[in-house]
Parts: sequence; structure tokens; C-alpha cells
Amino acid sequence: MKLNIVPAGTGIQWVKLGIRTFMRQPLALTALFFLYIAAASLLWLVPILGPLLGAAVVPAATLGFMAATQEAVNGNVPTPMVFLGAFRAGRARVKAMLVLGLMYAVLWIGILLLVGVLVDLPTDAVTPDAQHPPSPAYVNAMLLAFAMYVPVSLMFWHAPALVHWHGISPLKSLFFSSVACVRNWKAMIVFNLAWLVLIIAFGTIISTVSMLTGSGQLSVGIAMPLALLVAAVFSTSLFFTFRDSFVPDEPTPEPPTSGDSP
Repeated sequence: MKLNIVPAGTGIQWVKLGIRTFMRQPLALTALFFLYIAAASLLWLVPILGPLLGAAVVPAATLGFMAATQEAVNGNVPTPMVFLGAFRAGRARVKAMLVLGLMYAVLWIGILLLVGVLVDLPTDAVTPDAQHPPSPAYVNAMLLAFAMYVPVSLMFWHAPALVHWHGISPLKSLFFSSVACVRNWKAMIVFNLAWLVLIIAFGTIISTVSMLTGSGQLSVGIAMPLALLVAAVFSTSLFFTFRDSFVPDEPTPEPPTSGDSP
């Protein structure tokens, strides 16, 4: 496996491929995303261990969406079985994926705990909404959490696929994923900026509809399913960022036998 450096414009191609592939199997891919959200929500309800379990399944879910995208690209209908693919690839790779999930959960919860220590949020803080704008402390906490999560995101961006499809150890997969994201930083920035623009555009449309109808409940009713839909399409596009960032090694040619002519 070799690192492939792509031009900045590839970031736009990743977005287009994600949207195009999603439109091939919109019902199946949407259903898979909602299934993941429902399963993760149930895990969060588990006493004490809920947040740990909910975070630990993220790498396997990321791989599942990549596998689902690959199925759609090949003209097949992805099924919920793609989420089990991470745990059906042999004992060594299953163990590696479990380790990867535990590492992600520990880092994610560590970020939350560290932000809670560094930023003094009032105990009676109200969750921001249309009637309650976020307080400066809340904004600072979100910005700090985002800054700390960025390197974690880069480490785990390609790691599940590297572990599953290439048999790379969890630690090496985190390193290779980080290197791939950094070396392809131009394409990655274009990719994420393009999705940010799309999200802002959808938000603007929802706000416009809300103002024209004078119904805040309508905007809320539209915003939630639309946000989940955008997240599903974004998840579909992740496969292409991995596919184009790595090139499989060419098989080593077998040495000629004694009977072969030179």
C-alpha cells in the first residue's frame, strides 16, 4: 500500500462522487444511516458505559458506511450486514477493530473531560436554541472541543479501512491516516469546505422558509431530517477520500521456474 497525493480539486470530486453514489441507492443508504443513529442512541442509554460504547462503535460504523458505498458503486444494494463486516474478517482484524474503537472512545471522552476542566461552564447553563443564544463560555467550550477533535478526526479518518482492508495494526493505521490527511491537506480542505458551504446553503434555505411561513416549528421539522440526510450523504463520500489516498501494492512477480525460457 502506497500513499497517493491528489490535487486540491479532487476534494470537489469526492463530494460529487458521494452525492452521485448516494442517489444510486438513496433509500438503502438513508436507512443504514438512520439504523446507525438508532443503535448509537440505544447504546448511549446503557447505564455508566453508554457514552463509552456509543463512541467505541464509531470506527466500525465508519467502515460500514465505506463498505456500503462500495456496494452501491458496484451496483449492489447495501444491507445492514455491512456494519457487521468489521467483525467478520478474522480474529486478528476483529481484535484490531475493537482496539481502534476503544482508543477512539477514550480519546473522545478525554476531550470532553478536558474541556470541562479548562472551561468553566455554569451548572444551570441552558442548551442554546432559537430563544437562547449560546453564552461566551459555551462558545469557548465548543471551539476548544473542535480544536482538540481535529487531530483525532485525522487519525481515525482512514484508520478503520486500513485496519480492515489492509490488515494494518491500530497504531500504524492512526499514523498512516494522519500522514495521508496531512499530505493531501489541499484536497481535504476543499472537501470539508465544500460540505460546509452545502450545510450553510441548506441552513439558509430552512431559515428563509421559516421567515416566509412564520412558523418556527416548520423549520425545526425540516432541519432535523435534512441534517440527518446531509450527514448520510457526507458519510457516503468518505469512501472516496480513502480510495484515492492509497494505492495497493502491486503483487510481487513470481520467480521463473527452471523450465521457463529466459
